[in-house]
Amino acid sequence: MNSEHYFDWAATAPCDEDILRQSLETAIKYDGNPSSTHKIGKDARKIFEDARESCAKTLGVKANQVFFTSGGTESDHIPLLSVLNSPKKGRIILSAIEHPALREECAMLKKQGFDVVSIAPDKNGFISAKAIAESLTPDTLFVTVMAVNNETGCIQPIYEIADSLSKWAGNKKKPHFHIDCVQAAGKIPLNLSHKGIDSAALSAHKIGGPRGIGILYLSKPINPFLAGGGQEQNIRSGTENLFGAVAFAKCLEKYYFSSSTEKRLVTQKEWTVDFLKKLKTLEKCSLVPSLREDFSDSAQLNFSPWVVQAAFAGIPGNVLLRALDAKGFCISTGSACSAKKQSRPILEAMNVSREIQDSAVRFSFGHSTTKKAMDELFEAIKETVSEF
Repeated sequence: MNSEHYFDWAATAPCDEDILRQSLETAIKYDGNPSSTHKIGKDARKIFEDARESCAKTLGVKANQVFFTSGGTESDHIPLLSVLNSPKKGRIILSAIEHPALREECAMLKKQGFDVVSIAPDKNGFISAKAIAESLTPDTLFVTVMAVNNETGCIQPIYEIADSLSKWAGNKKKPHFHIDCVQAAGKIPLNLSHKGIDSAALSAHKIGGPRGIGILYLSKPINPFLAGGGQEQNIRSGTENLFGAVAFAKCLEKYYFSSSTEKRLVTQKEWTVDFLKKLKTLEKCSLVPSLREDFSDSAQLNFSPWVVQAAFAGIPGNVLLRALDAKGFCISTGSACSAKKQSRPILEAMNVSREIQDSAVRFSFGHSTTKKAMDELFEAIKETVSEF
């Protein structure tokens, strides 16, 4: 992938070719089934567990808290579907800005008789700990709020929510608190071991790894609904993906938050604010949410600098997408998982007008994005908007 004018990193990151080649060579060399008990199987198991240890070390958690899955969606589903093993069908609380992996699955659980409550964000796309706390009931089983929204870039107060849930529960059993970290891991600082966070989902292809491998972090074991061969400590059955695990471990080691990536984050914040300021010079442009138009450091701290959403009056988002694509610039109109759908549930939840919903597009950046490329993107937007 030519990533110079690629601005859809929130959908998937250009792969790290060196890491994928090295990992594939390792998988070819150790091609036994990691669950087999003969020497070839044991050799593969050693490599697989080394990858787990590496991931755990990078994430700052214990190795027995890291479980490999097929991706972010499955890492969301495993803890959520564990409620099906509950003696009673209690309450499930989710934010109205969740990824379809959680939003649509919760809708399915509602059909099965669970009391599903969706918490609306404020007009700027943020979920408050107070709003979550006010919806808690004695039979609440599960609460989920994403760390970074995949369309607006809003950083949610996950630690405040975790503390609030713990305080509410007191000495009683706390509802399971799950966070979708797919847009946060490798992009902003994360503390998965924060007390009150019970599980988290990560995906390799968002940080240069291969598609089809994810991580589920569990602070303690759960009783999964799906059963099978018993791999991954009975949490996620299925033959282990050694190639994916090795690649994910290498990507985390290289791209997860560290001193070097912190410097890149600071730089990206500066570049993104400059990009936002330039967008606002265009008469037709509205930033979504409107708080993004406050360029102060205090306001921008609430947003991931890797994701920007904007709308251009009178220009449908899919039309602008195609026009920029023809000029060699890749952007999106939101989640790739919902790209073929006309509705914009996240913007609807924020009470964004229908006109802006129809015109909104997403620009997302990554570690190899350059200032020059972002400047060229703006010029392409400016030229395209002037044509309408």
